[in-house]
Amino acid sequence: MPDDLSPEPRPRGVPADPQKFAVDVKPSAIDGQGAFAAEAIPARRKIGEIRGEAISVREARRRARGVERIMIVEVSEKRAIDASRSGDPLRFTNHSCRPNASLRIRQGRVEFYAMRDLAPGEEITVDYGETHHDGKLRCRCGAPGCIGFL
Repeated sequence: MPDDLSPEPRPRGVPADPQKFAVDVKPSAIDGQGAFAAEAIPARRKIGEIRGEAISVREARRRARGVERIMIVEVSEKRAIDASRSGDPLRFTNHSCRPNASLRIRQGRVEFYAMRDLAPGEEITVDYGETHHDGKLRCRCGAPGCIGFL
């Protein structure tokens, strides 16, 4: 006999939800909108992913030219993901020089993992590493030891 509490099977062709934990998007003290833990997230657990349009790195760099806020991640030497039109809340993850999460590229996927326990309401941040800003955009993270520019 089927269990009334079991989830409905996912319709064929509908991708699984890439979010493993609830994440809210709201105004950030760092910059614009930010991604915030909507529930407690344990250390070393996958928070979720961002998805988007697969484009060439050449096209990604063309799109990023002259734009301050982008939502593009290069996943290989040839391919990038443009999450500008994605509904995934982690696309709003801001940079911090002392992040609480890490961004990992695994099999062409852009995944986020908690580096330590995250409390509900805490902004999720990652170190962007190299950016298209070439050290010309002031960093607004406010973390001790901030490098100053992205």
